[in-house]
Amino acid sequence: MPMQKKFEVLPLAYPYNALEPYIDAETVRIHHDNHYKTYVDRLNAALENYPMYQSWSLERLLKNIGALPPEIQTAVKNNGGGAYNHGLYFSIMGPPQNKMPEGKLKNAIDQAFGSFDAFQQEFGKSALDQFGSGYAWLVAGRDGRLFIKNTANQDTVLPLGFCPVILIDVWEHAYYLKYQYRRADYIKNWFNVVDWDKAGLQYDGCLKKPF
Repeated sequence: MPMQKKFEVLPLAYPYNALEPYIDAETVRIHHDNHYKTYVDRLNAALENYPMYQSWSLERLLKNIGALPPEIQTAVKNNGGGAYNHGLYFSIMGPPQNKMPEGKLKNAIDQAFGSFDAFQQEFGKSALDQFGSGYAWLVAGRDGRLFIKNTANQDTVLPLGFCPVILIDVWEHAYYLKYQYRRADYIKNWFNVVDWDKAGLQYDGCLKKPF
């Protein structure tokens, strides 16, 4: 019998306290080691009796939910989405660097929004206006043009035909220990921990990969 593939939690590339003072160490630890891990564990459980899908990537699973057996579609959509979203969220953050987008990503932001400041305002408003739990995303279309999109719960933008560049998690567990109800403060401060070098690499990948 072939060895079962297990999806895994992507390890943090930085210590729990690396995002201080903007995101506290305890939030990072609980969010990464508990919330994120729970989605990965539940995704593996959903696929346990379906070895034919265990070789699929997260992206393939989430783009082709309708091709899965009906009895696991909701579990894969919710938990696969949670695994994908959290993996990307933690990967595009890092210690505060005071940097801004450069290169192709900077040019694309300027073209789509007029300036980086204008992008921050629009993205921040989109994240603040997300009703309930969910995410705000900066995504690329097939031609490389950038858009801001929102998704609820653990939905992703993958089935919509977009390639993710960055996203902000606005579930309360992402910020409540430090900010309580002050989502606007969390969003404003979150820009300080976006690793724009990694975001630039993510965008470069969007320009190279087929959708």
